Amino acid sequence: MAYTKVYIPYGGYYSSPFIRWNGALKAENPVALGAATARRWFVEKNIDPTVLDFLYFGQTITSPLTFFGHAYAAAVILDRVKDIPALGLNQVCTTSVTSLALGANDIELGNQEVVFCLSTDRASSTSILLAPNPKTGSVDIENIVLDNFDRDPSPGAGLKMFQTAEAVAKEVGISKEECDEIALLRYEQYQDAIANDRAFQKRYMFPIELKVSKKEVKLIDADEGITPTSAEALAKLKPTEPGGVVTFGSQTHPADGNCGIIVTTKEKAMELSADSNITVQILSYGVVRVAPGRMAAAPAPALQTAINKAGLNISDLRQIKTHNPFAVNDANTGRQLGIDQRIINNYGSSMIYGHPQGPTAGRAIIELIEALAVQGGGYGAFTGCAAGDIAASMVIKVS
Repeated sequence: MAYTKVYIPYGGYYSSPFIRWNGALKAENPVALGAATARRWFVEKNIDPTVLDFLYFGQTITSPLTFFGHAYAAAVILDRVKDIPALGLNQVCTTSVTSLALGANDIELGNQEVVFCLSTDRASSTSILLAPNPKTGSVDIENIVLDNFDRDPSPGAGLKMFQTAEAVAKEVGISKEECDEIALLRYEQYQDAIANDRAFQKRYMFPIELKVSKKEVKLIDADEGITPTSAEALAKLKPTEPGGVVTFGSQTHPADGNCGIIVTTKEKAMELSADSNITVQILSYGVVRVAPGRMAAAPAPALQTAINKAGLNISDLRQIKTHNPFAVNDANTGRQLGIDQRIINNYGSSMIYGHPQGPTAGRAIIELIEALAVQGGGYGAFTGCAAGDIAASMVIKVS
């Protein structure tokens, strides 16, 4: 869909740091933590949360409180001073970009004036699903994260997640060396985000408050779990499967975190903006599904779809952010659409700082806005895959 009336207040968003799987947040309930972090952010930014009309709550990994997580989060954020309706959603890795699109639909159609999109997930300490199997008289057991990382959900695909990337690499002719080059570039781009005492990240990152004990509270204000790398180190890593291109160094890792973004009208965005001289407009959203077992191929046509809906050309984009669980995703997107890898994922990407699923796309879009602001504005886009060979994309203009 294309949009003409939808804006994000400049600074009207945050992402928490992303914390490596089974790290500092492994014991934290993601629903409670996401809601509490968002509430603290509204208070610190001096934004009255009662301005909100609706909440989209993204969570992909089941946990305690998930059943009514959307209603719980809305009540915490507004401290029950005002009760607003809410909706929970799950589109795995593209959950937060699709929640933004749903919010944009509300604004464009005049159904709501101010919508908040909150996404949170904890890949650590995953819930174990036990379901009765009437046919066997026993139970089916599923580790919601690990078991599903180990398979592609497309019927008949029969591939593990990383094998969907291998399938695309084989068809397109992407080599391990090309993946290693992209992985090193992404690591170097992340170094730009933490340069000068993390100056870029401090533009949008909001710390997590972690209660260590009754008397001690710890603030986590930076990503945890970044793996240093080099060309030599990447070259030495063996592919995950013989003859393949994907290694530990050219794929992401599960993580924990949350993010939130306000979507509203132009007038309200000006009122809520941290800098009224900067406008952030959502122009379009596109979602596609490709052939079974080809998840890494989906971001390219999703991006082209969103670009077409915005009435632009790929060459109009100054920055592109992706969810890149595998370097193959970026390699394929660059090849298919003729994009220089150097304008993709400046200042970081999920391949480097991790992948909590629900908030992953949201953080990327927030970084996209700030990267465009640093450049003095322009058009930018996010694109990223989701399980089941689906991908979603969004085009944004910063003026």
